[in-house]
Amino acid sequence: MIETEQQIAEKVARGGRLSAEAGLWLLQEADLLDLGAWARRVRERKHPERIVTFVIDRNINYTNVCINRCRFCAFYRAPDDPDAYLLTEQEIFDKIEETLALGGTQILLQGGLHPKLTLDDYESLFRNIKARYTVHLHALSPPEIVYLSEVSSLPVAAVLRRLRKAGLDSIPGGGAEILADRVRELTSPNKIATEAWISVMHEAHRLGIPSSATMMFGSLETEGEVIEHLLRIRELQDETGGFTAFIPWSYQPGNTELQGETATGVEYLRVLAVSRILLDNIPNIQASWVTQGPKMGQVALFFGANDMGSTMLEENVVKAAGVAHRLGPDEIIRLIRDAGFVPAQRNATYGILKRFD
Repeated sequence: MIETEQQIAEKVARGGRLSAEAGLWLLQEADLLDLGAWARRVRERKHPERIVTFVIDRNINYTNVCINRCRFCAFYRAPDDPDAYLLTEQEIFDKIEETLALGGTQILLQGGLHPKLTLDDYESLFRNIKARYTVHLHALSPPEIVYLSEVSSLPVAAVLRRLRKAGLDSIPGGGAEILADRVRELTSPNKIATEAWISVMHEAHRLGIPSSATMMFGSLETEGEVIEHLLRIRELQDETGGFTAFIPWSYQPGNTELQGETATGVEYLRVLAVSRILLDNIPNIQASWVTQGPKMGQVALFFGANDMGSTMLEENVVKAAGVAHRLGPDEIIRLIRDAGFVPAQRNATYGILKRFD
């Protein structure tokens, strides 16, 4: 039975779990300000101290070579393209040292599916990073891990065990886009299917490797498929509890084969708020100022977000689509404080390192 608006509001107020039908109604029909208020209530229940966190890290894209050739991606290059690159180990070390010098605690290391890289290459790199630096290694999204499983002829669990032994600390949620195979066939037919993405995260969580989860919306999906994505994440979190955070961000069409239009700010806020309400078992929701800009990132704090994400000392994938927002720690602290919250620097697993009262 489809719940009424009052029933949905009452269920949100008491912390009840919403159905797919209720989630779709929220996304399509709920008043925007009511929706924001409901999402804010959920956030306040989970984070009553009014702390908004951020992490100082760097996104190191070790290569832009990728055989997947996703239609929504402006970053990838073929191996023989003149601007294709693969960073040397020393170049990666230099970037890590710059990050640590600026107070960074985490490295986000991900790239494309490079046909010449092997599991041994990643193990060697991870071991050498850990031998030199005290830094959290948040690395390799599920498509990269599945690819390593294929080229090494090893099960995903075995690949993950080897990577963890070499120094992998956690896994980013990239490669999810929309967890509906109809959409994936249209936007990224060479990329792993929904069940493969879910399977990697299930195995990682089973092995004690935490991860984030993401969603790229605004390409070719329906609103029902947005809800389907959220419920697949919620279902897996019920089973494993391994997701530390969820990050929804809007598709950026610039310089892509797929093209199209960018989602509006209102559409972003609706998806963000519905994510906070439906994902009742995920503690943290991150504002995507990298795609939305700093002002919308600030507004997101009133639509369910409790984390401003990373300072992104370096970011290349969204930048390739023509979007380049940059924020330093001081600017993020000011945005959080001006919104009436307490800024706090966190680590990769959302432990508080320093408050800025």
